[in-house]
Amino acid sequence: MLEPLKEKLSRVSRGPGVYLMKDAADRILYVGKALNLRSRLSSYFIKRHHEDLKTAVLLEHIRDFETIVTATEQEALILESTLIKQHQPRYNVILRDDKRYPVLRLDTTSPYPNLTIVRRIVRDGALYFGPYPSAKAVRQTLQLINKTFQLRKCRKGKFQHRSRPCLHCQMGQCLGPCCVQVSPEVYEEMVREVVLFLSGRTTDLIRKIEADMVAAAAEQEFERAAVLRDKVRSLRHIAEKQVVVSPDLKDRDVLGIARSGERCTLTLLIIRGGYLMGQRHFDFKNCIAPDDEMATAFIRQYYEKEPSLPEELLLPTAVADAPLLAQWLKESKGGRLRILFPRRGEKTRLVALAEQNAENHLKELVAAGNAERRLLERLQRRLKLDSLPMRIECFDNSHIQGANPVSGMVVFEEGKPKKSDYRTYKMRLDSGPDDYALMAEVMGRRFKPGNREMPIPDLVMVDGGRGQLQIARKVLASLGLEGQFALVAIAKKDERRGETRDKIFLRDRANPVNFGDAEDLLLFLQRIRDEAHRFAIGFHRRQRRAAAIGSVLDSIPGIGERRKRALLKRFGGLEGIRAASMAELLSVSGMTRPAAEALKRALVDIS
Repeated sequence: MLEPLKEKLSRVSRGPGVYLMKDAADRILYVGKALNLRSRLSSYFIKRHHEDLKTAVLLEHIRDFETIVTATEQEALILESTLIKQHQPRYNVILRDDKRYPVLRLDTTSPYPNLTIVRRIVRDGALYFGPYPSAKAVRQTLQLINKTFQLRKCRKGKFQHRSRPCLHCQMGQCLGPCCVQVSPEVYEEMVREVVLFLSGRTTDLIRKIEADMVAAAAEQEFERAAVLRDKVRSLRHIAEKQVVVSPDLKDRDVLGIARSGERCTLTLLIIRGGYLMGQRHFDFKNCIAPDDEMATAFIRQYYEKEPSLPEELLLPTAVADAPLLAQWLKESKGGRLRILFPRRGEKTRLVALAEQNAENHLKELVAAGNAERRLLERLQRRLKLDSLPMRIECFDNSHIQGANPVSGMVVFEEGKPKKSDYRTYKMRLDSGPDDYALMAEVMGRRFKPGNREMPIPDLVMVDGGRGQLQIARKVLASLGLEGQFALVAIAKKDERRGETRDKIFLRDRANPVNFGDAEDLLLFLQRIRDEAHRFAIGFHRRQRRAAAIGSVLDSIPGIGERRKRALLKRFGGLEGIRAASMAELLSVSGMTRPAAEALKRALVDIS
């Protein structure tokens, strides 16, 4: 099968570029780059044996390849990243991380900036600190800052319209720039201290405040010196809780890799100023790529999204493209990152620490996966399913007396939520508060012929009793899908009848399933139902809110559909529009001064 490809090699350029491996259906399986395209492709098709598993498996499926020549290897690197993001090839390492880790945002473009918790980093001129491993961790950090520094706490809208100081100001935790004349220089100095603290420079910050304390005492400003003394004590208490892992006090990231079969975990230790600030884990299920390729893919995909770079990145394996990657990051990020593969000394201890954390995390994942599989096996036996319910989809409807009807679908794979496959549906039927009609519509839309967006589930669960189950069954029968997967309904307990548990109804059984002492199986299904309920209600509330906002804006002269969409996209809602200045309103696409003035007057009238 590879003979035609070997003949095609003679026409391949010897210059730098990108190559795309394809299967018999012309799907892109793998995207790679090379300094010498012909030499790199020859290593695939000329060699008889390949040591790494990924190449051996890939060659079994390759039926064609395509090359794109570039001027330099660095251009090839950038093009390769673009094509991987565009095509998501099966055999490339894709750094998927569904979590949006919380970060702290400091808007330094504002005259009196404050800290807010966000989950998306954008290039808007603000400073971002993190990411933090959990919402609890970022809230604890923000709480420490609020106790130690007197930054404002209120949001932009309240800050611009507040008429008297808030409780934080009265407690001495805020300078109160909303109502009190605060020197911008004083506030800016405090912001610089917060930046030092969040950058991991606690020791430098303590030295700076101690110097200010001594200077204040020398000038006989004893009250100010006492405040600075208390701040130093608080910062020392915080520093004592931080773990020093690097005596040279450098900023560095340390990568560890652990494997168990085809499961793989990449763990990144984040060290700032010598202190361990946290760690992040990236998990892969079908990982056949070698460690050096995993590390290369991590560097390119992770640091492409990071707003700032550390001084060093320590790796557990050598990477051939390290100089090229460092140069690319320097040009794209404006910072220098040294990529090192330590073989001895203190840095090898840090790499070993990262690998130990990766191994511990992977062991926990494997153990949790085994427990979840056992639960699914027990559920299969209890419900008498033909196959293991690896993929479960649950549907729930939401409306208020038939108004703004919507439906939500949640997906659990291998016992865990797969939020990337969650779907919402705006109902098209105008049938009033008819839950059966809504269920029929959403089932018909999800499983309509030709809908190959998502795979067929092993188990579908609808929220409701036998009535909802029969409706879903009729829809699936009309689509020719009855019997292709299991179908159940979950109904709430009726306490008036003395019921103590929710009920699970099967397709061909009149009475609900008796779970006996296997209550954890019922709790698992209830958790899926509750997640579908939460998801559907949340979507319904957003629809009602958007309809309410739209009705208010529709009544304002000069605000048409296009301007309404532009305003909502820019400011998010009525509060954001109301807080915006005239200049900010006029900066919206298509906005005129008469329309902006009419908008301002109308929002003042309804406030």
